[in-house]
Amino acid sequence: MIDTIYIEDSVATHPRTESIVSRFRNAVTIPLTRYGEVFNRSHQSFRLQKQNPSLILAEKKANHVLPAPEGYGIGSAQNFYFSHVLNCLYDCRYCFLQGMYRSAHYVVFVNYEAFQDSIASMTDADPDRDLYFFSGYDGDSLALDAITGFVDSFVPFFARRPRAYLELRTKSAAIRPLLRHEPSDNVVVAFSFTPVAASEALEHRVPPLEARVSAMQEIAARGYRLGLRFDPLLYTQGYRDQYRELFEAIVPKLDAASLHSVSFGPFRVPRDYFQRMAKLYPKEKLFAGIDPASPMVSYPPELEAEMRAFCEIELGRLVPAEILFPCRV
Repeated sequence: MIDTIYIEDSVATHPRTESIVSRFRNAVTIPLTRYGEVFNRSHQSFRLQKQNPSLILAEKKANHVLPAPEGYGIGSAQNFYFSHVLNCLYDCRYCFLQGMYRSAHYVVFVNYEAFQDSIASMTDADPDRDLYFFSGYDGDSLALDAITGFVDSFVPFFARRPRAYLELRTKSAAIRPLLRHEPSDNVVVAFSFTPVAASEALEHRVPPLEARVSAMQEIAARGYRLGLRFDPLLYTQGYRDQYRELFEAIVPKLDAASLHSVSFGPFRVPRDYFQRMAKLYPKEKLFAGIDPASPMVSYPPELEAEMRAFCEIELGRLVPAEILFPCRV
């Protein structure tokens, strides 16, 4: 439950701000000039805030759409991301956001029109090429949709631009907003998974596997294209059995025609983010034995290569090679 809402002066009368605030009639509203006054201030407790985050409604003033990191994509040479929300409803121990941000509060940039103007300009300038836009980079695409109304705004927008692909990346089973809209081939709902044991131990508040598989089946029956994202790959001694069981628990239960893409990628976190994460969870076994000496923290190269090779073989038995995308970053 949101009990405090910070509102930037520049969006105080924006219709989306008014709509969101109206859903939390008992919340205290606090004006501010820029969201960074709260979100970026020093000496905050991410862990304490995560127990009861506040909501910050703000304006994204620049850099609405950015090039995706190298290696982040599903086949297109033109990959971009945009972030209408910062931070996530869920609490995953391996998530880089807790090392990236000082605050666990949710930031929602309510000026969706600015994001859409940027996307429209890019697609109009390159009408003969497929462009991919990822919305789940700095926060889950669907988990906060009951607050943000993101789906209602962006799914119809992309449906009018068939050469612009939208990936909604999520761990949520909250698919009701999607069912309000006609699906289009260029809107991909991509669900992220880790093995059940890892999810139960590390992905707090994430819906169980069965609920997400059921959600995928429902929207696939409606006509939506699906993505499967096994990212990041997490190591345990029994990872082979765990990932084999995970793949078998998901892929055969889905209509093969609904699958747009399947990808997997290694655990990698910038060193300064990782150091902050390790301080938050000094006893977390996930971080034990990982050497934070390199600028990008990951498993030893030989172990990473072994895990990727295993997953490529196992997934290659279940899905066509043309929709399987190993992330090589």
